[in-house]
Amino acid sequence: MAGKVFALLDEMKIKPDSFTLAILFKACAELATDRAIKIGRKLLDEMPENYRNNVVVLNSAMHMLMKFGDVESAERVFRSIKAKGAKIYGALMNGYNLNGESWKCFKIFEEMKEKDVIPDEIEWNILIGACSKSGMLHHCQYIVNQIPLNIQNKIRTQNALIDMWGKCGSIEKAKNVFDLVVDRDTITYTAMSNNIFFH
Repeated sequence: MAGKVFALLDEMKIKPDSFTLAILFKACAELATDRAIKIGRKLLDEMPENYRNNVVVLNSAMHMLMKFGDVESAERVFRSIKAKGAKIYGALMNGYNLNGESWKCFKIFEEMKEKDVIPDEIEWNILIGACSKSGMLHHCQYIVNQIPLNIQNKIRTQNALIDMWGKCGSIEKAKNVFDLVVDRDTITYTAMSNNIFFH
């Protein structure tokens, strides 16, 4: 019901705080209509200076810009952030995946390593998604070799890996991951079935 958010915005007589602003950016991203894009850009332009280091607000703003297809502006917001954590890197990589620029994720991953920013499960899964889209086996193996075992053993990551290996044409590696999954769910079976069916 993102549309109703704008009705409330019209009623507001006060400036949105950081929490409200993050919600508004999210609503704009969800709708991504001409009106939503106009409102989102206006809110971003008029954003108070003290919010320009608020990670939650900037994460939300980057996601919105990526949903608008404005990769360049999202990159500008990313570069403006002084203390970048894993979630901000994840938002940028996720945006690249959304906009068909998955290859940029690998460059960002190298930057994370240089800056000693440790990805969590979400960022690893975004990287696996980038590997799926690239379809390059060497990229996939390079990323997988660096995923910590405690993350590799999580069902969501295992499902993503089955899908990734299948999309890269390595049914054998997909089957190896499938065999390791302890609590298989419908996503696990669907991912493996797709690999067998489409190859």
